[in-house]
Amino acid sequence: MAEETLFQKILSGEVPGNFIGRGENWGAFLDVFPRSQGHTLVVPERPVQRIIDLSKSELSDLWTGVAEVQSKLTAYFKTTDFTVVVHDGPLAGQEIPHVHVHVIPRLEGDLGKALPAMFPNSRPQNPPDFEGLAKLCDDIQGASK
Repeated sequence: MAEETLFQKILSGEVPGNFIGRGENWGAFLDVFPRSQGHTLVVPERPVQRIIDLSKSELSDLWTGVAEVQSKLTAYFKTTDFTVVVHDGPLAGQEIPHVHVHVIPRLEGDLGKALPAMFPNSRPQNPPDFEGLAKLCDDIQGASK
């Protein structure tokens, strides 16, 4: 049997967690290394590393949990703006091999940044390369047939 993930230990109560919500197949607790006040992790009960390994019902339950967490954080922080992030696998920045959704309330002046900050060396083409994008789209669709 594989070693339990940190999130399994938090969900089971073996490691303390500050839960702000629990539901069918998921739990939500405050991140111990928050990027902003209220930074919450929504975690499925089943410890899979990638979203693709969750069943349709687990996915639905997970995103229901994200919405419930946003509702609670909205009530407290008086904001409807959030950064919602999933690092799906180690190359994407996932540090714990257990799917988790970061829900971060965004407040005026919080110094948080947008997606371009994750890829500071990327220089999007302007105007967009619509022909190249169309070819890539066709190639991606062809690869999954």
